[in-house]
Amino acid sequence: MTSSCIHQPSRDKAPRRQRGFSLLELSVVLVVIGLLIGAVAVGRDLQRSAANQRLSTDFIQGWQLAYEAYFNGVGRPPGDDPLAPSGRVNGNGANAGVALCGAPMINAFLAAGIRVPTGRTEGQQDRYVYLDSNGNPQEVQVCFRSIDWAEPAASVGNYVALPRNVMEIRSVTFSLAGALDQQIDGRSDARFGSLRAAALAADVTANNPGVIWPINDSMAFGALVETRLDESQVAVVNAAFKMTR
Repeated sequence: MTSSCIHQPSRDKAPRRQRGFSLLELSVVLVVIGLLIGAVAVGRDLQRSAANQRLSTDFIQGWQLAYEAYFNGVGRPPGDDPLAPSGRVNGNGANAGVALCGAPMINAFLAAGIRVPTGRTEGQQDRYVYLDSNGNPQEVQVCFRSIDWAEPAASVGNYVALPRNVMEIRSVTFSLAGALDQQIDGRSDARFGSLRAAALAADVTANNPGVIWPINDSMAFGALVETRLDESQVAVVNAAFKMTR
C-alpha cells in the first residue's frame, strides 16, 4: 500500500488591522494628564506657601521679637547712642541714618544677651535662603534703620512723613511680599500698612489710594519688565516693616 502525503494548499494569512485609540480613550488620557499636571502645580504652590510661612514665622517674626527684647532690655534701639539717645536706630554719631546690617547688627544683639534667629548659618543669622516661583534660590537679608514713614495728618487724605524705626527686608519677591503683607497687616498694599515697599514708605501724596507691589513673578531679576522666562530668577524689591517703637 503506497502512502501518499496530502499537502494542504498554503494560505496567506490576512494582515491584522492595527487598531488605533478611540476618541473616548484619548479623552480619558488627556483628562488624566490634566489632573496630574494640576496636582503637581497645586502641590508646588502649597509647598512654596508653606516655605514662605516658615520664613515669616521663624525668621521675620524672630527678628521682630529680638528687636523688642533689645529695646525692652537696653531701653533704646540698637545702634543708638547711649550717651545721647535719640530713639532711632543709629540715631546719633557717624552712623546716623545708616542701616544697621550684617555683623555689627548681629553683634549688637548678642552683646545685649538677645537670642537671634538661626538664619542661613552661624555668622549670617541676618540672611535666609528661599526659592522663588521659578524654583531658583533667592536670599533675603534683614537690617534695621530709621526712615521717614508716611502717617495720617490732621485731615483726611493728607499725610506727613515722620521718623520711624523699621526692619528693612531686602530681596523680597512678589509672592513673598504678598505672603508677608497678609500675615503682618492683613492686606496686600505696597504704600499703606505696617509692611510697605521701602521706596514708597515715605510717600505723602495727598488723596493717593493704595499701590500694588511694583514687581511680579513674571519679571526677571534686575529688570522691571515682564520677560516670562521660567529659567530666570524673578524680580525682587526691598520692603520696610515698621517696628512698634
